[in-house]
Amino acid sequence: MTILDGKALSEELVDSVKDKAEKLSPTLAVILVGENPASMAYVRNKKKACERAGIEYIQHDFEATITQEDLLKKIDDINQDPNVNGLIVQLPLPDHIYVPDVIRSVDPSKDVDGFHAYNIGKMFLSPEFEDLPPATPLGIVKLLDHYDIPIRGKEVVVVGHSNIVGKPISMMMLNRDATVTTCHIHTKDLSAHTKRADILIVAVGKINLITADMVKDGVVVVDVGMNRNDDGKLCGDVDFENVSKKASYITPVPGGVGPMTVAALILNTVRATERQKASQ
Repeated sequence: MTILDGKALSEELVDSVKDKAEKLSPTLAVILVGENPASMAYVRNKKKACERAGIEYIQHDFEATITQEDLLKKIDDINQDPNVNGLIVQLPLPDHIYVPDVIRSVDPSKDVDGFHAYNIGKMFLSPEFEDLPPATPLGIVKLLDHYDIPIRGKEVVVVGHSNIVGKPISMMMLNRDATVTTCHIHTKDLSAHTKRADILIVAVGKINLITADMVKDGVVVVDVGMNRNDDGKLCGDVDFENVSKKASYITPVPGGVGPMTVAALILNTVRATERQKASQ
């Protein structure tokens, strides 16, 4: 069994764009609303990665009481700012903010999260049009590629059908000629699907959802879940201790997909800057 070390690879990927960043001088703006502890940790990691890559980082902090109108006005200001190349609105947002309107309001050319319908739609065409794909799915693909894990012709089972991870990673696997099954909360007999998987990608947010009896020997497991157990320790959606005994490759939590998501945001920021400069 091999651990898919997202932490080491993420550092390698961030370092790989330093020269480009030096020439392009990209700027990433991050909007943080409220004081969600997980969100605050995520943006700290993004800031560190930007510093490592040589990308200018600007953070805009707002109270959780900000109105939707004021938030959209700030997004529009950043969209219009020629000195900002990438824009992230950190999710989740407070309940009174309608997230689809926020995502729609981000300029697609600066949408380094890859959530805008324009960027999601392009992904459906082919891998060549995955210009700014969602960061977590891009991170997963980079991790599989790095470890030379073949995708073409494989049975890929994705558990979770969110717009952020489940749906886009399913499409990116299809783009690479896998046979893809996407499961979710209404799937009947989940284990009947997971047992067939050559590559199993789990992004639900439920501790120990996937147990050893639900996978076959030699499976490649990518655990996107980020949960805290009763002891406050970070863990994924997969029973790592037991599933790892059957897996050929598996991501740890933490240290697997999380750092790869941050690295993918850095890659997307540099890519967005390149495209903007080329079109000027």
